[in-house]
Amino acid sequence: MDTVPKMRRNPAWQRDELILALDLYFRHHPAKINKDHPEVQRVSEILNSLPIHPDRPDPEKFRNPNGVYMKLGNYLAVDPSYHGVGLTRGGRLEQVIWDEFACDPEHLRRIAEAIFLGYQTDQAHIRAEEDEQVFPEGKILYRIHRVYERNQKLVNLAKEHAKDTMGNLVCDVCTFDFAQRYGKVGEGFIECHHTVPVSELGSTRSSRLEDVALVCANCHRILHRKRPWLGLSDLQELIISPNEERL
Repeated sequence: MDTVPKMRRNPAWQRDELILALDLYFRHHPAKINKDHPEVQRVSEILNSLPIHPDRPDPEKFRNPNGVYMKLGNYLAVDPSYHGVGLTRGGRLEQVIWDEFACDPEHLRRIAEAIFLGYQTDQAHIRAEEDEQVFPEGKILYRIHRVYERNQKLVNLAKEHAKDTMGNLVCDVCTFDFAQRYGKVGEGFIECHHTVPVSELGSTRSSRLEDVALVCANCHRILHRKRPWLGLSDLQELIISPNEERL
């Protein structure tokens, strides 16, 4: 007996998409709109254009207006100010995104706008490492952020400036010296951290030398881990006197 193959599900919603949906939630409460609202249609079109899901088993249903509107219902379920039930069959990431961004809708708006502007750039199509899966602002802004950090001209300027002022390359946070620790194989090696989030750069401002810091891999990952980002001096203080409560 022949069986009809079961249609695979479309991929789960990612951070970028949930950020755009939450921004829509705060701009247009789902109780006052429906799936035919122009902004629901617009967000659906943007989600279909994001270069983060090459595999879309069911293209007709992939982030269509009905799916976008249902995602707003998922946010109703995690909104403590909503006295109804909402749609409770969402994913766990909705609650995470709510907890991270709902307290500051203006910051959320800036990130959503940066994603909207960023996905249309060539940088957004350059896939990064596994870190893009957990970058709080999502894959699109992480890819653009990494392009800034790997701007070879800017990196070389930062290294030359450090050599001229310090004599060698050391981590701006913990002063780790790769050449001193590893000898010749460590000479000239250090990572570049772009200190300004993409959402705060704007569409016209280019990166400057003062926007980057030279750091070791450990400090780099910790700088990226917290939102809002830790400043270099904040991390230096944490190394000297670890006390998570003051951060």
